[in-house]
Amino acid sequence: MSVQNLNTFDPFADEADPLANNEDVGSQQNYIHIRIQQRNGRKTLTTLQGLPKEYDAKKLLKAFKKEFACNGTLVDDQEMGQVIQLQGDQRTKMANFLTEEGLPRNTIKLHGF
Repeated sequence: MSVQNLNTFDPFADEADPLANNEDVGSQQNYIHIRIQQRNGRKTLTTLQGLPKEYDAKKLLKAFKKEFACNGTLVDDQEMGQVIQLQGDQRTKMANFLTEEGLPRNTIKLHGF
């Protein structure tokens, strides 16, 4: 008498790993991410990361601060590169500003609540 369900069987053993050769799968490198972070109470920060190298982050930060009438800073992160932080919820204004400057709308990802 042979009990079939007691044998160990891996249903995916014959399949190759589809992600083994492609290191770019799931990568968010080609997107510009605009996020919002909660600070204290009602205070928020808006962050922008993934800006292409041909754009100068310092000049863009200066333009954001002047256009949106808020303060901001440029933070260097070892994983995410240069991150622009602005005070307040500036997500939609920032996305509209970037699309007016010539960035395609489908490369901009808006995150947040």
